Amino acid sequence: MYTPSHFKIEDRSQMYDFIEEHSFATIVSQHQGLPFATHIPLLLDVTTHCLYGHFARSNPQWMDIKGQDVLVLFQGPHCYISPSWYGTPTAVPTWNYTAVHVYGRIELVHDDQEVFRVLQQLTRKYEEPDSSYNLESIDPHFIAGMRQGIQAFKLPISSIEGKAKLSQNQPKERQERIIRELEHKGDVEQQMAALMKKNLCKG
Repeated sequence: MYTPSHFKIEDRSQMYDFIEEHSFATIVSQHQGLPFATHIPLLLDVTTHCLYGHFARSNPQWMDIKGQDVLVLFQGPHCYISPSWYGTPTAVPTWNYTAVHVYGRIELVHDDQEVFRVLQQLTRKYEEPDSSYNLESIDPHFIAGMRQGIQAFKLPISSIEGKAKLSQNQPKERQERIIRELEHKGDVEQQMAALMKKNLCKG
C-alpha cells in the first residue's frame, strides 16, 4: 500500500484495534492464475498474531489458497473531501480514508474442536451481550451438518501496515474547516470528523 510517512500508522496495537473494530475483511489471493477476492468477517488472536475465519466450501478460493502469499484488506471510515471547504481556490478534491493491510500464508484448519472454537468466538463477538443465542446450545448433529459446508483457516500475520489519511498534510486551520463540514453530514462523515479531531488533538 502506498503510504506517505505522514499517513502511516506505526503502532501495531493501534492496527490490531482497527482490525477488531473493522473486522469484515476482503481476502485477496490467486485462483487459477487470476486475482480472486472474498468478503468475510475475521477473528484476530493477538496472542498468536493470527487471523481466523472460514470460507463457504462451495467457494473455490480456498481450494488452491494454501501456501499462497495472501493480502487481507480491512477498511475503515472514508469520505470525499471537497476543496470548497479549504477556504482557498488553489485546491483539489481528495478522499480521506483509513485502512489496514495484512499479509501472510493461509493454513487450512481441519480439527473440529478448533473450528468450533473459532465459530463460537466469532458468534460471541457479533451477538449482543444479552443474546440468548449460543452455539453450545445448538443440536450437535445440526452443527456437524453445517460444519460440512465450510472450510476453516488461520492466517499467521507475516507483516501488517496501516494508513490513516486524515488531511495531516494540510494546515491545522484547514483541517478544522474540514472537520466542521463533516460534522454536519452523514454517519460516515461524522466518523471521519471524529477521527480527524482525535488525530489533531494528538498533534
